Amino acid sequence: MDRLGTGIGWRPEIADGIAELPGVDWVEVVAENICPGHLPPALQALRARGTTVVPHGVSLGLGGAERPDPGRLAALAERAEALGAPLVTEHIAFVRAGGPLTASPAMEAGHLLPVPRTRDALDVLCENVRIAQDALPVPLAVENIAALVNWPGEEMTEGQFLAELVERTGVRLLIDVANLHTNRVNRNEDPATALDELPVEAIAYVHVAGGVERDGVWHDTHAHPVTRPVLDVLAALCARVTPPGVLLERDEDFPATGELAAELDAIRTVLKEAPTPTVLPAPAPAPVRRPLRATGVAVPRGTGTATGTATTTATGTADATGTAGATGTASATGTAGATGTSTAIGTAGTTGTAASTTDAARRRLAVAQTALLSALVAGTPAPEGFDRRRLLIQSRALAAKRASVVAKIAPELPDILGGDYRPGFLAYARHRPLRHGYRQDAMDFAVHLLAEGRPADPDAHRRLTQWWRDRAGPKPPRGGPAHRLAHAVRRALHRR
Repeated sequence: MDRLGTGIGWRPEIADGIAELPGVDWVEVVAENICPGHLPPALQALRARGTTVVPHGVSLGLGGAERPDPGRLAALAERAEALGAPLVTEHIAFVRAGGPLTASPAMEAGHLLPVPRTRDALDVLCENVRIAQDALPVPLAVENIAALVNWPGEEMTEGQFLAELVERTGVRLLIDVANLHTNRVNRNEDPATALDELPVEAIAYVHVAGGVERDGVWHDTHAHPVTRPVLDVLAALCARVTPPGVLLERDEDFPATGELAAELDAIRTVLKEAPTPTVLPAPAPAPVRRPLRATGVAVPRGTGTATGTATTTATGTADATGTAGATGTASATGTAGATGTSTAIGTAGTTGTAASTTDAARRRLAVAQTALLSALVAGTPAPEGFDRRRLLIQSRALAAKRASVVAKIAPELPDILGGDYRPGFLAYARHRPLRHGYRQDAMDFAVHLLAEGRPADPDAHRRLTQWWRDRAGPKPPRGGPAHRLAHAVRRALHRR
């Protein structure tokens, strides 16, 4: 892996400051936030100076049950080529669930959610990574994520999970040391153990970011200064390997340029003071293409055999990035011969004849992920085995993030609604998953308010009505409850 050096996440809000920062060797951009044919002038200027730019994807959902969307892969490949990037990166996470595999409405999380560390999930992830590798023009590296919740019935540690992923696919790793710290606080997982178990020679680069602890829960906000414990995890990593690159992430509440420079200096100090590492970066290992539990008796993990059943039900409509009126329930149960009852994940090591593909594993994983996401964004009961308090914290965090993103995309809404915007949106989102993107979410929220005769203030009601009319066009989208609701709003407005 080529050396990248010390870098920072490029964001439009701090573009001018980044141009002034000394010693920035490279930057990382959110792939979905740039258009290859219309790169921001500030980013073009950095490239002209010879600064390396790496696209960082957030929407592939490589850890999801579905295979990666070809359109999203093509878009990521296009951005890599437009930027002349040496690699692209994504996350080990799922970001959507439901859909054909569960015969239920599709939902979007609007956030990176953890995958269960099980054989099923690993088989699916490996195949998804291979699909992505074949579609991309440059190497792929995948990132460990932070998590608020633990999946019940996990079969591997994070280090073991990542090690086998690298062994089977040859993929590079983007290790976020802030996320290792987050999992120490939230999941009681020792970062040192993870670093000992994962193949540090496969690291492409490292993320460093700030967060904050509230009520015993660490929130990986990317909106606070980097803390000493996170830098200590970075030092522990550097004692094992010299990372080709280290990057500072900041996504919200941007500080003055001087504060960013100080955080970069703190990172450089850790790198400079690190002892001689025990491992040097090496070429990625050749992937071992293991059969995915092909025909015959599966290799047992522990004793006994396992059987499992899964059911899902869902009604209504919802959109993964925001749409109206979805409710649904999903549950998965499985009984393992030697260990008792396992829920939410589904059991992978069954006996008998198995398909030579990941289709069965995908269906089990889809049921589990749909159950979890439905509980988080549609208000359905928590799947068995999960910490309900943690699910509530995660659910509130997802809704708050969704409200903030909609406010950025449609700033007229908080302007029109004033102090009623946030509580109104959170109430709207409680049982209405994101489905068709944040822009549609903003439109559906306006429709929801107008259908209920809100806002009560006549001037605010008039302004919201005009805002919606300006964007809805002469004909609302056809099909489903959202279509019928929009028609009802139009009829009501016409009678005024």
